[in-house]
Amino acid sequence: MTPEEHAEAHKLGLPHTHDEHAGGHGAHDGGRAHGHVHSHTQTKAVLNRMSRLIGHLEKVKRMVEAGDDCSDVLIQLSAVDAALRGVGRIILKDHISHCIVDAAQDGDDAAIERLNKAIDQFLK
Repeated sequence: MTPEEHAEAHKLGLPHTHDEHAGGHGAHDGGRAHGHVHSHTQTKAVLNRMSRLIGHLEKVKRMVEAGDDCSDVLIQLSAVDAALRGVGRIILKDHISHCIVDAAQDGDDAAIERLNKAIDQFLK
Protein backbone atom coordinates (compact mmCIF):
# COMPACT_ATOMS: atom_id res chain seq x y z
CA MET A 1 0.00 0.00 0.00
CA THR A 2 1.40 3.40 -0.96
CA PRO A 3 1.52 6.19 1.63
CA GLU A 4 -1.27 7.95 -0.26
CA GLU A 5 -3.47 4.82 -0.22
CA HIS A 6 -2.67 4.33 3.45
CA ALA A 7 -3.70 7.90 4.31
CA GLU A 8 -6.89 7.57 2.27
CA ALA A 9 -7.77 4.28 4.00
CA HIS A 10 -7.34 6.03 7.37
CA LYS A 11 -9.56 8.95 6.29
CA LEU A 12 -12.28 6.60 5.07
CA GLY A 13 -12.00 4.28 8.06
CA LEU A 14 -11.19 1.34 5.81
CA PRO A 15 -9.32 -1.70 7.16
CA HIS A 16 -5.61 -1.68 6.36
CA THR A 17 -2.33 -2.74 7.87
CA HIS A 18 0.64 -0.78 9.11
CA ASP A 19 3.24 -3.28 7.90
CA GLU A 20 5.00 -0.56 5.94
CA HIS A 21 5.71 1.35 9.18
CA ALA A 22 8.60 0.55 11.48
CA GLY A 23 7.32 -1.65 14.29
CA GLY A 24 4.36 -2.73 12.15
CA HIS A 25 1.11 -4.04 13.51
CA GLY A 26 -0.63 -7.36 13.27
CA ALA A 27 -3.39 -8.25 15.76
CA HIS A 28 -7.00 -7.41 15.00
CA ASP A 29 -8.87 -4.85 17.09
CA GLY A 30 -12.29 -6.20 16.18
CA GLY A 31 -13.05 -3.13 14.06
CA ARG A 32 -14.65 -1.37 16.99
CA ALA A 33 -12.67 1.83 17.34
CA HIS A 34 -11.15 2.30 13.88
CA GLY A 35 -10.42 0.53 10.66
CA HIS A 36 -6.74 -0.26 10.90
CA VAL A 37 -5.39 -3.52 12.21
CA HIS A 38 -2.84 -3.30 14.98
CA SER A 39 -1.16 -4.89 17.97
CA HIS A 40 0.78 -3.60 20.94
CA THR A 41 4.07 -4.57 22.52
CA GLN A 42 2.53 -4.89 25.98
CA THR A 43 -0.34 -7.27 25.17
CA LYS A 44 1.17 -10.21 27.05
CA ALA A 45 1.89 -8.06 30.13
CA VAL A 46 -1.66 -6.69 30.06
CA LEU A 47 -3.18 -10.17 29.77
CA ASN A 48 -1.02 -11.47 32.64
CA ARG A 49 -2.06 -8.56 34.84
CA MET A 50 -5.71 -9.03 33.89
CA SER A 51 -5.54 -12.71 34.87
CA ARG A 52 -4.12 -11.76 38.27
CA LEU A 53 -6.78 -9.06 38.65
CA ILE A 54 -9.57 -11.51 37.88
CA GLY A 55 -8.21 -13.91 40.48
CA HIS A 56 -7.92 -11.12 43.03
CA LEU A 57 -11.48 -9.94 42.33
CA GLU A 58 -12.77 -13.49 42.71
CA LYS A 59 -11.03 -13.61 46.11
CA VAL A 60 -12.81 -10.40 47.10
CA LYS A 61 -16.11 -11.97 46.06
CA ARG A 62 -15.36 -14.99 48.24
CA MET A 63 -14.53 -12.66 51.13
CA VAL A 64 -17.94 -11.00 50.79
CA GLU A 65 -19.68 -14.38 50.52
CA ALA A 66 -17.86 -15.56 53.66
CA GLY A 67 -18.87 -12.44 55.56
CA ASP A 68 -15.29 -11.23 56.07
CA ASP A 69 -14.71 -7.94 57.80
CA CYS A 70 -15.84 -5.00 55.63
CA SER A 71 -12.60 -3.13 56.28
CA ASP A 72 -10.60 -6.06 54.88
CA VAL A 73 -12.87 -6.21 51.82
CA LEU A 74 -12.47 -2.47 51.21
CA ILE A 75 -8.69 -2.74 51.45
CA GLN A 76 -8.70 -5.57 48.90
CA LEU A 77 -11.03 -3.61 46.60
CA SER A 78 -8.67 -0.66 46.81
CA ALA A 79 -5.81 -2.92 45.68
CA VAL A 80 -7.92 -4.20 42.76
CA ASP A 81 -8.80 -0.63 41.77
CA ALA A 82 -5.13 0.44 41.82
CA ALA A 83 -4.09 -2.60 39.78
CA LEU A 84 -6.85 -1.98 37.22
CA ARG A 85 -5.75 1.64 36.80
CA GLY A 86 -2.20 0.38 36.35
CA VAL A 87 -3.34 -1.84 33.48
CA GLY A 88 -5.12 1.15 31.96
CA ARG A 89 -1.91 3.18 32.11
CA ILE A 90 0.01 0.42 30.32
CA ILE A 91 -2.64 0.23 27.59
CA LEU A 92 -2.72 4.01 27.22
CA LYS A 93 1.06 4.33 26.92
CA ASP A 94 1.24 1.45 24.44
CA HIS A 95 -1.60 2.95 22.39
CA ILE A 96 0.13 6.33 22.23
CA SER A 97 3.45 4.72 21.28
CA HIS A 98 1.95 2.77 18.39
CA CYS A 99 -1.49 3.75 17.11
CA ILE A 100 -1.36 7.45 17.88
CA VAL A 101 2.12 7.84 16.41
CA ASP A 102 0.84 6.18 13.22
CA ALA A 103 -2.35 8.27 13.30
CA ALA A 104 -0.38 11.50 13.66
CA GLN A 105 1.89 10.51 10.77
CA ASP A 106 -1.18 9.73 8.68
CA GLY A 107 -3.06 12.89 9.67
CA ASP A 108 -5.80 10.79 11.30
CA ASP A 109 -7.38 13.43 13.52
CA ALA A 110 -10.33 11.11 14.29
CA ALA A 111 -8.01 8.62 16.05
CA ILE A 112 -6.55 11.40 18.16
CA GLU A 113 -10.05 12.62 19.03
CA ARG A 114 -11.05 9.06 20.05
CA LEU A 115 -7.99 8.94 22.30
CA ASN A 116 -8.93 12.25 23.90
CA LYS A 117 -12.44 10.95 24.63
CA ALA A 118 -11.02 7.71 26.05
CA ILE A 119 -8.63 9.67 28.30
CA ASP A 120 -11.55 11.75 29.60
CA GLN A 121 -13.45 8.55 30.46
CA PHE A 122 -10.38 6.87 31.96
CA LEU A 123 -9.60 9.81 34.23
CA LYS A 124 -13.13 10.18 35.63
